[in-house]
Amino acid sequence: MVRIAMLSFWHVHAKDYRKQALEHPQTEVVAVWDEVPERGREEASRLGVPFYDSLDEVLAQDFVDAVVVDTPTNLHPDVMIRAAEAKKHIFTEKVLALTLHDANRIIASVRAAGVQLMVSLPRLNDAYTLTFQEVVDHGLLGTISQVRVRLAHGGASDDWLPAHFYDYEQCGGGALTDLGCHPLYLTRLLLGLPDRVSAHYGRMLGKAVEDNAVSIFQYASGAIGIAETGFVSGSSPFTMEVHGMSGSAVYSQTDGSGSSVRVKSAAHGFAEWTPYPMREAKPSAFHQWVENIETGRDAAEQNEIAVDLTKLVEASNLAAVAGQPVRLTDLRP
Repeated sequence: MVRIAMLSFWHVHAKDYRKQALEHPQTEVVAVWDEVPERGREEASRLGVPFYDSLDEVLAQDFVDAVVVDTPTNLHPDVMIRAAEAKKHIFTEKVLALTLHDANRIIASVRAAGVQLMVSLPRLNDAYTLTFQEVVDHGLLGTISQVRVRLAHGGASDDWLPAHFYDYEQCGGGALTDLGCHPLYLTRLLLGLPDRVSAHYGRMLGKAVEDNAVSIFQYASGAIGIAETGFVSGSSPFTMEVHGMSGSAVYSQTDGSGSSVRVKSAAHGFAEWTPYPMREAKPSAFHQWVENIETGRDAAEQNEIAVDLTKLVEASNLAAVAGQPVRLTDLRP
C-alpha cells in the first residue's frame, strides 16, 4: 500500500487526484499539508486524516511514502526538492516548473534520492494521442510539415476558474502556462522540440495574466507547430491536426465524443477521409506512478517530456514578452 500525503489543494485538479488516490486499491491518503492552513484543515477533516502546519513535519513522517503536489506553481521547486530529499515519491500537477533551471534542479533531486516522479500529462495516455503516434510512425502522412493542437475553455469568460489562477506570482503565467501545457506537449510529442518558439498573448478580460494565447514552434526542417489555448472560448472543441507531405490526420470533439482520428492519404490507400482504428488508451498517469513505485519501473521518458514542456512554457513566456522568437538553446539549464 502506498501511503500518500496531499500537499495543497490550490489547483483545480487537486480534488481529482484525491479521488484517484481514494479509489486506487493500492493507495490511501494519510495526511494533508497546505500553504493555506484553513483550506488544508477543511480537507483533512473531510478525509479524516491529520493536518500538518509544517511541510517539514509531514515529510518527516515514516507513515508517508509519497506525496501529491498541487501547490501554486511557483512553489513546485521548493516543495518537490524537499519531498525528494525526504525520500518521498512525487506525483505532481503540471507544469513541473516554470523554468528549465528549476525543472533540472527537481529532476536532479529526484534522481539523487532514487524516488519516483510522475507529472500529470494525461493526454499522453489518451486513445487519440496513441492513434496519431501510430499514424505518424507508420509513415501514412509522409514527412510531417505541420501539427496544430487547440485546447481552450471559458473558465475566465464564464467565471468558474478560481481568482488565484490569475495571480502572476503564484502561476507564473495564465492560459498558456496552465491549460496550454496540453497542446504544447502534444505538439512536441509528434514533432519533437523546435529550434525556436514564438508566442502571442491576449488579455481580453484585463487580468494580470493572459487569457488567450498561441505558441508557434519553428523547426530547421521548415516544419511548424501551433499550440492554441485560452480561458475565453466557451464552446471550443479540443482539436488535433497533423499534416504531412503525403496526407493529413485530424481529430475534433465537435460531436461531444471525439470518436475517431480521420486520415486522408491517397498514397497509402486512404483516398477519402477515413476513420483510423483507435488504439487502446493507456492507464492514467496516477496508475502508472503507483505501478512504478511498486515495480521500480523507470519513468525517465515521461520525465523528459515534462522537462521539455517546461522548456516550451518558459520559451513561450519569454517570447511573448520580447515580441520575438526565443531559441531553446538560450534557456538557462
